[in-house]
Amino acid sequence: MSIFAISDLHLSLGVDKPMDIFKGWDNYTKRLQANWQRLVKPEDTVILPGDFSWGLKIEETKKDFEFLESLPGKKLLLKGNHDLWWSTAKKIHEFFESNNFSSVDIIYNNCAVVENYAVAGTRGWFYDDTGSKKVLMREAGRLDSSLTAAEKTGLPILCFLHYPPVYGDSVCNEIFDIIKKHNIKKVYYGHIHGLGYINAVKEYDGVEFKLISCDCIDFTPYYIA
Repeated sequence: MSIFAISDLHLSLGVDKPMDIFKGWDNYTKRLQANWQRLVKPEDTVILPGDFSWGLKIEETKKDFEFLESLPGKKLLLKGNHDLWWSTAKKIHEFFESNNFSSVDIIYNNCAVVENYAVAGTRGWFYDDTGSKKVLMREAGRLDSSLTAAEKTGLPILCFLHYPPVYGDSVCNEIFDIIKKHNIKKVYYGHIHGLGYINAVKEYDGVEFKLISCDCIDFTPYYIA
């Protein structure tokens, strides 16, 4: 039983928001499906840290979740900046249950035990001063809560964010301080696309970072453990 991760699927099977207009995204849904089915077994788990669907309302994500449900393995989702369909945990779980999406769950102010690991994380926020300080502190609190819950399991922690806490020469100190507080040594994240990977930071102050946006890893689930 293995753990994989892949971020920023940007599925649009239920809305008119095609990604194949962008360079490198041609036929990406079929490429993703083929790679996923080749690597992931039914007993495996895949973490998806954000930007899953372009649907604005949860009802508009149904075809995207049907696609996800058809793929092998259990899937754990975190929120991304484009996941505008994301509402309360209660409503999301009700949507999953009513549509028999039994292989899908979310991480939202909590953690999940997968194999011999505790999976934790949150969306995160901007690494500069253009975003809302209130939202930033809320996301820092969510990360703290998720990592605290993970620590209580006594298991090794796998930490995921949507936004990179460090990118180029910029550091989101409010988020990075929580990472250091909990002694996290590696963080997996998405959000960055295309040539943006050039400024992706692989290590900062003793913490490793791995960019797993799907176009940056050839639409192939990344093996973690």
